[in-house]
Amino acid sequence: MGIRSRNRHLTNARATNFYYSFLFLTPEKRRAIEAVYHFARRGDDITDENLPVEEAARAIADYRAALDDCFRGQGSTPEVQALAESVARFKIPRQPFEDLILGLEMDLAGRRYDTFEDLELYCYRVASTIGLISIEIFGYRNPSAREYAVNLGKALQLVNIMRDIESDGQRGRIYLPKADLDRFDLRPGEILQGRYGDPFIELMQCEGDRAQEFFSRARKAIAPEDRRSMLAAEIMGAIYWRLLGRIRARRYNVFGERVRVSRPLKLWTALSVYLGLEWFPH
Repeated sequence: MGIRSRNRHLTNARATNFYYSFLFLTPEKRRAIEAVYHFARRGDDITDENLPVEEAARAIADYRAALDDCFRGQGSTPEVQALAESVARFKIPRQPFEDLILGLEMDLAGRRYDTFEDLELYCYRVASTIGLISIEIFGYRNPSAREYAVNLGKALQLVNIMRDIESDGQRGRIYLPKADLDRFDLRPGEILQGRYGDPFIELMQCEGDRAQEFFSRARKAIAPEDRRSMLAAEIMGAIYWRLLGRIRARRYNVFGERVRVSRPLKLWTALSVYLGLEWFPH
């Protein structure tokens, strides 16, 4: 479900938010979710390496071929074999993987987004898709879990975009929609230069409110009977909710020292969610 430092979607290293969300999974589910995230990380690496156009196209073609192998049950590498086993074991559909690749291609094209609706599609493709894949592993009874995964993914990705404005800008990437920049009288160059002031604060307040709305939609969508099986996703949501709070506490100044949630607080958050404590305000 999000994620970059550039770790937009993945990795189970102790320093990441994903590590804490996977703590309470069974070994079988942890192996499966790690296989998904390793595969997604491979795609992330393609977009982050600034490859020449033709080389990037070949890399995406190879990535799609690996997905073909996976859904044929043929692991060309240990990582693809692990994913193939997870797909078969948990009956994961192919479409979210295909949509994820479309999102990676949006990054490779260096797209900038005219409207929030354009950005929302990108968030769906690179984050909600991971959520839709993950819930098949977690297990659910109510179809509303899919709506939950889609909205939570968008919320997490928006928080990532807000947090990573500086590092993205250093790569020449601006994810904030042009319509929003125009609304608050900001120019792309000001974002790339890290110019902080009232217009930027107002812009970030707008994006933060949108992220909060997606968190709220996710919380409304999750059915009581699925709360326990969605524990890993709920931990991820709670950690990112705290991250959004940290961004707000800095008055949206995401330049300079990176906004973080400390490891002890992540662990405490994970334990709190495990114990059933509410993390999102009603």
